Amino acid sequence: MNDTVYQKQSKIELFISEQNSMWDLKERTRLFALRCIKLVGALPEADTAHILGKQLMRSSTSVGANYRAASLAQSKAAFTAKLSIVLEEADECCFWLDLIIEAELLSKDRIEDLYNEAIELTKIFASARKKAQGAHH
Repeated sequence: MNDTVYQKQSKIELFISEQNSMWDLKERTRLFALRCIKLVGALPEADTAHILGKQLMRSSTSVGANYRAASLAQSKAAFTAKLSIVLEEADECCFWLDLIIEAELLSKDRIEDLYNEAIELTKIFASARKKAQGAHH
């Protein structure tokens, strides 16, 4: 049975919406990494701060880089695998930001918005992975 014009239009709009959503997350993860880079630059000149900052820099840039890779995945399995990495890295950012706060390297007030974004990204990618795995579970 052929699709009606309305059904075709709905499919096109859904596709465009998914593409826009993907683009928004690409930009959002890029900005998140950039904010983390700037935060690392504000850390004190101490060995502990340097080590934690390096870890945060690695994990935050990995979120965006791996999300971009996921968006280019050739299969659902590859997409889901990359999303798992993105999720792990986003959660790891929460861990490093927690330690920076708890070690009193920067004030909680200064980090709170970025920390909340890390939590939000973790939730988004956990939900996306669950949805991507939906057909398998």
